[in-house]
Amino acid sequence: MLRTWGPGKFDASLLLDGKAFRPDGKPAATLIPPAFGLAGINLHTWTGWGSVAHWNALVANLEMQGQGTFFDPRLNDPIKFPIAALAGLGDVRRDPDLVTAKLPALHLYQLSLEAPAPRPGTFDRHAARRGEALFKGKADCARCHVPPLYTEPGWNLRSPDEIGIDSFQADRSPDGRYRTAPLKGLWTHGRGGYYHDGRFESLTEVVNHYDRHFSLGLSDSEKRDLVQFLRSL
Repeated sequence: MLRTWGPGKFDASLLLDGKAFRPDGKPAATLIPPAFGLAGINLHTWTGWGSVAHWNALVANLEMQGQGTFFDPRLNDPIKFPIAALAGLGDVRRDPDLVTAKLPALHLYQLSLEAPAPRPGTFDRHAARRGEALFKGKADCARCHVPPLYTEPGWNLRSPDEIGIDSFQADRSPDGRYRTAPLKGLWTHGRGGYYHDGRFESLTEVVNHYDRHFSLGLSDSEKRDLVQFLRSL
């Protein structure tokens, strides 16, 4: 099972619900979300489990089995999280607590990591300027990916129907929704694909998906310009 994940992927929910595979038989692991560019952004993971601080505590205490304290009563749901509920993972308290005191410094360090700028020559600047106008105008991307955070300020979650994809990973989370992923440093994501599970191999595929889902009517040249802008972030 572990060998099916592939590089850059991890299944953090497996410990909680025991679902190793999707309904189509493919691995349930997701791409590890970037740790950079999180300053000012509310939710950390693809399905919006919580803030950076929440996820640090969950990973340290549950995934890595650190000796500390973790509280999240949402894990007491025996239907959605059968393993977590049975093991009491919603209220973990170990003495001495060797984790909690380390969390503030880790949080501040992560918030200091800025998204890396794209390398020179990796995008067309003139096309990117045209793409920016499309991003804020005809394509209406900025409605959800609000500059300069490129996600919504506030509760940045969307239903699967809103973004036109299946609900499998969302259903494994407390809120049943997907986070509006921040786009800064998007050029670094390509090796594993795009979206939480890498389902789209290129930014062109992502743009085509939204063009169909929202009936945007983008021309081929407009799609190319929009991709260049995304590469420039």
